[in-house]
Amino acid sequence: MINSRKLLGAFGALVAATLASSASFAVPRYDGLWSVSIVTEKGDCDRGYRYPIRISNGQLVNAGDTAFTITGKVAETGAITVTVSAAGKSATGSGRLAGDAGGGHWTGGACSGTWTAERRGA
Repeated sequence: MINSRKLLGAFGALVAATLASSASFAVPRYDGLWSVSIVTEKGDCDRGYRYPIRISNGQLVNAGDTAFTITGKVAETGAITVTVSAAGKSATGSGRLAGDAGGGHWTGGACSGTWTAERRGA
C-alpha cells in the first residue's frame, strides 16, 4: 500500500510532467532537465518534495530513481497537465511553463497544493 508521502513523491516527479491542453507539442522549446518542487497546502501529505523531470520532444519522463509512472506533454504554449501514478494511486497537476520556469496546482487523494519548476540543463 502506498502512503501519502510516496504519492506526493510520485506527483513531484510528475509535475515536472504534463498532458497538453492542445494537440501541438512543445517541440524543443521546453526540452531539458527540470527540477520540480511540490508543496502540500491541504491534506496530510508531507509538506514538500523536489524531483528531477526530463522533457524530451514535449513529453515528460522520470529523470530520477523514484519508481512511478508519469504521463504528460507540454503544449506549444507551455500549458501542461500531468498525471503521476504509483501503487494504484495517482495525482494530477496543471499549470504553465514559460522560458526556464513554471508553476501550477496539483491534487491527489485528500491532498492538494502547488508546484514550481526550474530548468536545470539541456
